[in-house]
Amino acid sequence: VLAQLLGWRSGRGQQPYDPVSLFLLLGWQLVNGWNRAATLRRLQQPGYADYARRFGFRAGVLPSEGALRHFLTTLGQNSETGATVPVTQGDRTQAVAVQQLNQLLAQAVALIRAAGVVSAAAWAAALVCPDGQLHAAASRLRCQAVGASCYQPTSAARPRPCPARAQGQRGCACDTPQCAQLCQRATPRDPAARFVWYTGRNQDAWEAEDGAGHYGYRSLPLQLADRERRFSLTLLSDVRPANQREEVPAAALLRQLKAHYPDLQVASVAGDAGLGYAVFLRTVYEHLQARRVVDLRAHECDQDEPGWVLRGYDDRGRPLCEYGYALRANGFDGTRRRHKWVCQQACLQGRKPQVRLPQVHYPPPECPYQAPDHPHGKVVNVGGCFPDGSWRLVRDLPVGSPTWKALYHRARNAVEGRNATLERWGLKRLPVYGQPRVTAWLFLADVWGNLTTLARLIREATLASASS
Repeated sequence: VLAQLLGWRSGRGQQPYDPVSLFLLLGWQLVNGWNRAATLRRLQQPGYADYARRFGFRAGVLPSEGALRHFLTTLGQNSETGATVPVTQGDRTQAVAVQQLNQLLAQAVALIRAAGVVSAAAWAAALVCPDGQLHAAASRLRCQAVGASCYQPTSAARPRPCPARAQGQRGCACDTPQCAQLCQRATPRDPAARFVWYTGRNQDAWEAEDGAGHYGYRSLPLQLADRERRFSLTLLSDVRPANQREEVPAAALLRQLKAHYPDLQVASVAGDAGLGYAVFLRTVYEHLQARRVVDLRAHECDQDEPGWVLRGYDDRGRPLCEYGYALRANGFDGTRRRHKWVCQQACLQGRKPQVRLPQVHYPPPECPYQAPDHPHGKVVNVGGCFPDGSWRLVRDLPVGSPTWKALYHRARNAVEGRNATLERWGLKRLPVYGQPRVTAWLFLADVWGNLTTLARLIREATLASASS
C-alpha cells in the first residue's frame, strides 16, 4: 500500500530506502514525541545503530529531512485518487473523497484481529463512534477570516475579495506588492487551514457561549470500542480543515465500512450532538441498520412547549399525546426497526401532563384511549423519523436510559482515549505544513495508535500469564 501511494512500481520500494523503512522511522518519531531533526540525529548516533538496522537502513545510507518531507507529501497527495462516496443530504448529493490511506488502517486492524486480541462480541455486535479532534496548524494564525480567495492573485483590474472586510472586520487592502500573489495575512504553507470558534457544546447551536479559537485542521476517526478487552481501535479516518462540519464526512465513513471490513456487524453508532443531523442519523438507520446512540441536537423550536403537542414529541424525542401527556418507551422492535411508545392511560392514573394546555379539563374525559378496548392506551410506533418527517430527535434507545448511557459513555471513552494518545505524541499542534503532509501524518499516527495498542495488550497478557 505504501509503495502504491508513493507511486513506486515495486513493493520493495526504490533504492536506497524501502517504504516500510521510512514508515518504521516515522513511527519511531511519533511514539517518542521527537521532531524530525532530533529523530534523524539519533538515527545517526552509534547508540541507535540497532534501530537503524532493524528499520532496514544500510550503514551510512540514511534519509535526510527532505526525504521524509517528500515521503509525507507524496502519501498525502496520493491519498485522494478521485474515488468518491455519494452522501445524500436533503435534495442534493455530495461526493466525499475516499482516503486511500484508510487501507493502512485496515491492514493494522487485520493484524490485530489475526492476533486474537479483538473479542468476538466487539466484532459481531460492534459499537462504532466517530468524533472529530482539532489540531492546530504549524503556521501561526494571521487572520481569522482567511479563505480560499485569499490565495488567489490580485490586480487593479480584478481585485481579490476580502472575507474579513465582508464580515465588517479590518481585513487587508491587498494593495501592496507583497499581496500580489496571495494576501500577506494568509499562511502560504498551510493554505487549507481554517479558523473555527469551538465552544465545547453542540446541543444549543443558537446560543453564543464562551469558547476558544482554533486555526488548523480536524481529524475525524471512526473508533471501534471493545468492552470486553477495554480498548478501542481506529477503523477509518478523514482529515479536513477545522471549520468543516462532521456529519457528512462521518456518514461517508460509515458507508465505507463494508468495503474495508466485510464481516463487521455494527449494532450501535454513538456520537455527540454535532452528528445529530438527518444525513448522519439516516445513514445509521437505513444503511447500517444500527441503533442511533447520538446525543440530542437542540433547536430553537424546542423552547416552544405548546408546539410540542402540535408536532407530537417533546425536546427529548419522547412522543406526547394530544393532551400533553408523555408516552413511555415499550421496547424496540428489531424486525420492524421501530420503537413502540404507549401512554398506559396516564391521565387515569393521576399523573401530571408534561405540557398543560389551556381550556382543557384534566384528566380529559373525551380521550378515546381510556376505553377498555385500549388496555395500553394510545400506542405510537416511531421508525426512522417522526410523522412530521423530522429525524433530529429520533433515537432507537430512550436518551438517558441506563443502556443508552452505558453505550454513549463507552463510545466517548474510546474517542477520548484516541485523542489523548495523539495529544501525548505532540499532535495537538501539528509539526508539518500543508494538508497533504498533515493528512499523511495523522493517518500514520492512527495506524501507530492501533499497533501500539496491540503491543500493549500482548505485553499485559504476557505479564499476567507469567505472574499466574
